[in-house]
Amino acid sequence: MQNVERIALFIDGANLYATSKTLGFDIDYRRLLKEYQSKGYLVRAFYYTALIEDQEYSSIRPLIDWLDYNGYAVVTKPVKEFTDAMGRRKIKGNMDIELAVDAMELAPFIDHMILFSGDGDFRSLVEAMQRKGVRVSVVSTISTQPPMIADDLRRQADQFLDLVDLQARIGRDPGERPPREPRPEGGFREPRPAMPAFIERPSAGRPPRDRDEG
Repeated sequence: MQNVERIALFIDGANLYATSKTLGFDIDYRRLLKEYQSKGYLVRAFYYTALIEDQEYSSIRPLIDWLDYNGYAVVTKPVKEFTDAMGRRKIKGNMDIELAVDAMELAPFIDHMILFSGDGDFRSLVEAMQRKGVRVSVVSTISTQPPMIADDLRRQADQFLDLVDLQARIGRDPGERPPREPRPEGGFREPRPAMPAFIERPSAGRPPRDRDEG
């Protein structure tokens, strides 16, 4: 029996949004999930984004709510506000650490990591995952000027996928409304792909499953 590749998606929400908007299309996250479910055993699909907590309404909230109830593991944190040396008000919402920690914890349970980001800060993470035997594909674009992906990240990845080449498979059809559905009545939730018990319910005395199992 042929082994099925275990896949995990790590989506840098802000970076993917900026990349798709620059290319002129929107991501259909239902189609994206199905695309990778068809390629192997999808262990988990993570979506990372920072939120401004004091806003009465945020345009990203409906999307976050939809993702959380339709198969994605959504990871959020509040943005931090600060004043720079020139007295200008700035906000910071970097999710690099959260993404990196989750990836390293999941490394023993996956064969292939798909990173949706062009942020060069992830180069060291990609290298670390490769040392653990995980193949890493990075999704961004070089079809813009300048490219949306850092050159060193592209070189480090085992495979680079240009987002423009995925548009036909994961892009939203023109005229289709973005996902803004409220939470289903009674709290019904679409099941997420199964997560190894060692990750979901850590136990101090339980060793991690060997990579060749299952």
